[in-house]
Amino acid sequence: MLKTITKKQWIYFLFVIVALGITAQLIMRGPRDFDTSGIHYTHYNNYLIFKQSFVHLLEGKNLYTAYPAEHWDLFKYTPLFAMTMGVFYWMPDGLGLFLWNLLNVLVLFGGIYALPRLTLNQKFTIGLLVLLELVTSLQNAQSNALLVGLILYAFSFAEKGKTGWATVMVVLSVFIKLYGGIAFLLFLFYPKKWKAALFATMWTILAIALPLVIVGWQHNLFLFDEFLRMLKSDHDASYGLSVMGIIHAWFSIEIEKLVVLAIGCVLLLLPFTRWKSYSNEVFRMNALASLLLWMVIFNHKAESPTFIIAVVGMALCYVSFPLSTSWRIALLIGIAITSLAPTDLVPAFVRKEFVNPYVLKAVPSALLWLILTIKSQRHSGLVAS
Repeated sequence: MLKTITKKQWIYFLFVIVALGITAQLIMRGPRDFDTSGIHYTHYNNYLIFKQSFVHLLEGKNLYTAYPAEHWDLFKYTPLFAMTMGVFYWMPDGLGLFLWNLLNVLVLFGGIYALPRLTLNQKFTIGLLVLLELVTSLQNAQSNALLVGLILYAFSFAEKGKTGWATVMVVLSVFIKLYGGIAFLLFLFYPKKWKAALFATMWTILAIALPLVIVGWQHNLFLFDEFLRMLKSDHDASYGLSVMGIIHAWFSIEIEKLVVLAIGCVLLLLPFTRWKSYSNEVFRMNALASLLLWMVIFNHKAESPTFIIAVVGMALCYVSFPLSTSWRIALLIGIAITSLAPTDLVPAFVRKEFVNPYVLKAVPSALLWLILTIKSQRHSGLVAS
């Protein structure tokens, strides 16, 4: 019986079991305190933020203000995201949370297995390499696995010439988190760029307009204005697990985030100047991995659960490029550091004295992205040289 189960079915089974197990863990755990206010919250607080955003939208409230009686922290997503959470609002928390985690798991799983030209063994390897980081994302009931799955689907559809489907995947990722829009750069690789721009514009207008089914035009404009105001105020809050955080932690420099981001944008765009390499499939996969890494390490709000996006990029490098043994070992060590650094598998004093102060979780991703950027100017990928 077991011999008839394929590797694809095994990794699918593992992903679903992880979603079920994490959901049960979050539901069964006791109350959690985020501050000294004495108010208790659940361990699936992020899911409640998402879920309650729908009723706030339905009642014509401001999505971007605090509701401490319901959950800790602010809703930081678009009105469309709040609208889609209506699917879960009517469910008991246990069922809704499981289906939310399952959605993240299935979109990521599907995105990995949709990738073109990789063998089933390579896709299975990606699934195993990202599994531990997926646990971290699900333990926080986050949307990052969903976002990276959509981007993988977008790349796969674009490779097959299905521009309409590819653009809708990127637009959906943008309406989850704005930095998903970096994936629009991938469309530079393909002909009929006007077609991609037309589809992207159409899907974006539709995504902005859909909340009008629930709220009026004036309130929709108000919500987008509040959304932008919230993002602006959020920009000054922290350095995050990012390049900015590494510079600040390692060199005690009060760095201007916009300056670092601008430099990062220039470096990100450098490989895209090699238009003669666009026809090289390894070059395009290199670009996909680079984009996934970039959108995390140059995000000043990057947290531990965000790194499922970067680890997928690292795993792509591991399976899709011709690497020497030393490169493979280095990548595995980098993935291990990234995935294990914030967990209880690392002694508490190590996390307190080294991992957290020196932003070690972000270091392997930042180093790999820099190497990819440098090598893209010489080769078509992260080759053993």
